[in-house]
Amino acid sequence: MAEWQKSDWRNKPRVQMPDYTDANALEAVEAKLASYPPLVFAGEARSLKTKLGAASRGEAFLLQGGDCAESFSQFSADGIRDTFKVMLQMAMVLTFGAKVPVVKVGRMAGQFAKPRSAPTETVDGVELPSYRGDIINELDFNSGARIPDPSKMLQAYTQAAATLNLLRAFSTGGYADVHQVHAWTLGFTEGEKAAKYREMANSISDALDFMSAAGVNSNLSHALHTVDFYTSHESLLLEYEEALTRLDSTSGKWLAGSGHMLWIGDRTRQPDGAHVEFLRGVQNPIGLKCGPTTTAEDLKVLMQKLNPENEDGRLTLIARFGAGTVGDHLPRLIKAVKEEGANVLWTCDAMHGNTIKSATGYKTRPFESVLREVQEFFAVHKAEGTIPGGVHFEMTGQDVTECTGGVRDVKDEDLSDRYHTACDPRLNASQSLELAFLVAEELSALRNSAPEAQAV
Repeated sequence: MAEWQKSDWRNKPRVQMPDYTDANALEAVEAKLASYPPLVFAGEARSLKTKLGAASRGEAFLLQGGDCAESFSQFSADGIRDTFKVMLQMAMVLTFGAKVPVVKVGRMAGQFAKPRSAPTETVDGVELPSYRGDIINELDFNSGARIPDPSKMLQAYTQAAATLNLLRAFSTGGYADVHQVHAWTLGFTEGEKAAKYREMANSISDALDFMSAAGVNSNLSHALHTVDFYTSHESLLLEYEEALTRLDSTSGKWLAGSGHMLWIGDRTRQPDGAHVEFLRGVQNPIGLKCGPTTTAEDLKVLMQKLNPENEDGRLTLIARFGAGTVGDHLPRLIKAVKEEGANVLWTCDAMHGNTIKSATGYKTRPFESVLREVQEFFAVHKAEGTIPGGVHFEMTGQDVTECTGGVRDVKDEDLSDRYHTACDPRLNASQSLELAFLVAEELSALRNSAPEAQAV
């Protein structure tokens, strides 16, 4: 590890990355980014790693959520606030179900680049390079917009810094007060269709009332009014990542300064590829997406490369298979982890394997499929005697109509009403909170099941 350099990835095969046409412009942007302050700090990353280690042992639970791809044009303080707000609500409900702390990690302040299934797309007979996220090119379908522009990395940095500034203010400035968060959640359960969640919400109210009556609030004032909130994104555009990587003077290790937690996507997890090479050398906690094509042997090699010291909290395996297929794939990967004696945190990305094209032509994800994959994830872990340590959702605090189903029963014909995503469909605020209630039921059932189901 001591011999690793942050530019070593440049000697490895690269995929899902743009070819910039102006090398001088790219070099100038990288130099400018390298002179900027990091967005996150080593102590924060170490704190998150400790919390993720607890989640891997069943002593905490990870909630990771946020935008599919952050947008420059849709960037606003209200948007950040609304997503932060619904994540706090989800975390409160999950805490009640799991009876352990919930680690809150947003897909925010860096989730600008997206892998694509094809390098080009064709519309009305015109073929152009694919849109790869605002940090690389533009969504507009014309040849100029689709040219990779390195200066967009500077705009992404500025937006990420502003997002982090606001998140830190919300986290410590009273907005995250537990009583206020629960009051928002009670509003969700007032509707007739959400009545089945009222019993859990009322139980949370009773617990808070008891704490207040017992004088616990005054003794734990800071803990009840503030939260720790971390950021994460897919480490895809490695020129951006390298430029923000710094040597931590405290530990002597490299830190990816673009976000607290970074992950490798299912399309970029080649054991000898550039993305694995880059992330193996930074001290941040990292995630690895595991899809249907992930083999046991590849996983063993990747675990050794990405977590050679077998640290708790270092490596999160993010399962994403699709509803109805979890039982076909997850058991073999769990077996591989057991055979290696590897310390990992298992989480469920129930979004990416459940994307379909609706009858109205919109890309969508049925709420019922998302829930089913989560339920299958829990069932497999219960059968294997391992710990389901978290969930990973693409979601927004806005009232969009991108995924069908949920208590508000979004239908195919409703998708066009408020379909705002630049890439993949996201759960809206109502669907996200409903899913939290349903996951909390799974966690509660797991907690009340036989002790052997909790053992690693």
